[in-house]
Amino acid sequence: MLYFSVPLGKLVRRVSRLRGGGSALPGLVVEKIDPGFMRRTLSTLPLGVAVVSGTNGKTTTTKMVVELLESQGLKVFTNRTGSNFTRGVAAALLGEVDWRGRLDADVAVLELDEAHAVHFVNKVPPRYSLLLNVLRDQLDRFGEIDKTAELLQHIASKTTGTVVLNREDPRVARIAQTLDGPEVLYFGLDDSLLSTFPNDDEMRAAPGSPVPPAPARPAADVVLRRVGADDADFEYDGATVTTPMLLRGVYNIFNAAAALTLARGVSGARGTGTDHAGLLTALSKVAPAFGRGESLVVDGLPLELVLVKNPSGFRLGLKSFPAAGYATMIAINDNYADGRDMSWLWDVEFDTLRDGGVDQLTGSRAYDMALRLQYDDVAIGAVDTEIAPALAAFIRGGQGKPKRIFCTYTAMLAIRRELSKITTVEVVS
Repeated sequence: MLYFSVPLGKLVRRVSRLRGGGSALPGLVVEKIDPGFMRRTLSTLPLGVAVVSGTNGKTTTTKMVVELLESQGLKVFTNRTGSNFTRGVAAALLGEVDWRGRLDADVAVLELDEAHAVHFVNKVPPRYSLLLNVLRDQLDRFGEIDKTAELLQHIASKTTGTVVLNREDPRVARIAQTLDGPEVLYFGLDDSLLSTFPNDDEMRAAPGSPVPPAPARPAADVVLRRVGADDADFEYDGATVTTPMLLRGVYNIFNAAAALTLARGVSGARGTGTDHAGLLTALSKVAPAFGRGESLVVDGLPLELVLVKNPSGFRLGLKSFPAAGYATMIAINDNYADGRDMSWLWDVEFDTLRDGGVDQLTGSRAYDMALRLQYDDVAIGAVDTEIAPALAAFIRGGQGKPKRIFCTYTAMLAIRRELSKITTVEVVS
């Protein structure tokens, strides 16, 4: 049956793109005029829908899962723009379905914001869900993190097949106790890496305070055993394998363990077996998602974009990308997509930037960032709340040095737009 909402949605999408509009607008239109569009379209997929959610790492993990499954010969639909609200999924579908609303894919792998994922799974129960972590992020939207954990628990409760959980996050791991029906798989860390990924309670504990004994950890389907400069060790099926990695940052490599766990589950459900060598080859070739450790070239030298949006992500970014030898810029916005409450900056320690200082601060909350750095005795070169001139000054002043920019989400989008005028930037549509 031909639904008029599909041609109309496609028309809105085309007009929006011609005018440089947002990627989610066509999805908002089709959601209003045809509420059953997503369920009707996605219910036809042979392997169903996989939802990826959690505080940190959704975009990169989703990208990895897609590329791993494609290495197994599967056709995968995904919302690759990173627009992780339900309207973003609907907009992405409009770009892939034919005029009759038919989607040529075996499985959908969807990144979804924790709150919007709840609305999505009420409409489209997923066959798989991958729940990454619960950390303090956008408290003005979500409230305290126990509320975020409840949102993830609801996603798991609507999952009909397999739920993949982070063994090392106690709030995520406890979700298994509430489930009756779905298969539960875990991804985890070697004991030697646990201190690299403190959970929220550990991050907020007072120095010297006693740490309660950790509960016994369940066996994990995939365990990250070691992270090297350009490779990593993973253990699964009783053996440890080493693979080179293009991805940088220990948090990205831990997300790779999550992606492997989900990909093994989905590909194994076909009944034709899993090509594990193909999975590892695909994993070794995954490049960072846009803005998540993405490396561009400016004046013949690398310029890296590192997304930061909460204390844990900023801490891990600073730890994973050492400052020595780099010109550094920090761009902090407080738009809705970033979260309005920037008090979390005070939960980040910036002492690793002390030796080289920060060359440029920008964004609507640049002066808040400047005050925070002063308390950690980090020298500041310049402050300009306007991103375009600040970026231009940063590039001029850092000639001859590789560069790194830590940025919130909307600041990252603005920086990528400016950089696209002087270098090759991946177009995400």
